[in-house]
Amino acid sequence: MNQSTLTNLIYPAFCAALISVMGFISIPLPFSPVPITGQTLAIMLTGTLLKPKLTFWSLTIYLLLGAVGLPVFAGFSGGIGAFTSPSGGYLISYLPGAVLISLLKGSSNTLARLALANLLGGIGIVYLIGVPWLAWITDMSMGKALSVGFLPFILGDLVKLCMAVLIGQKLHRHLEQLHN
Repeated sequence: MNQSTLTNLIYPAFCAALISVMGFISIPLPFSPVPITGQTLAIMLTGTLLKPKLTFWSLTIYLLLGAVGLPVFAGFSGGIGAFTSPSGGYLISYLPGAVLISLLKGSSNTLARLALANLLGGIGIVYLIGVPWLAWITDMSMGKALSVGFLPFILGDLVKLCMAVLIGQKLHRHLEQLHN
């Protein structure tokens, strides 16, 4: 097995593990059925670090592990029922969101490009899918879903975006040096 093949196996698996571990950071909010988690930071890092195909496989591994019941979702939860919960739309959004980050960043590693990619994929797609899902599953209005599934989280997600961009850019440089 050559180094490239090994890298293509290890990096997606590592990122899937990182997303899982970051799900252990779960802070329930008394006014929202959606907890604050570290997963969104890991999703952004995955899209920032990996190429689109590897990002796809990383998120697919993560979601399948959770779907079969391993406790990799927020709050040590797992199982197919997680996808029909109030936070199920956020889980579903992780795959297209992370892949979009990877596609939009392309081969660029500039702060501006990474920030835009993470804003659109890591925040935009996540809320575009997650908030309507929350409204639908809980039978609440879109206004209410925005007030409990978006507004309490946006500032923290912007901080996570900054962290993902800065950490991702630095790690990307180290990974390039490692492979050269």
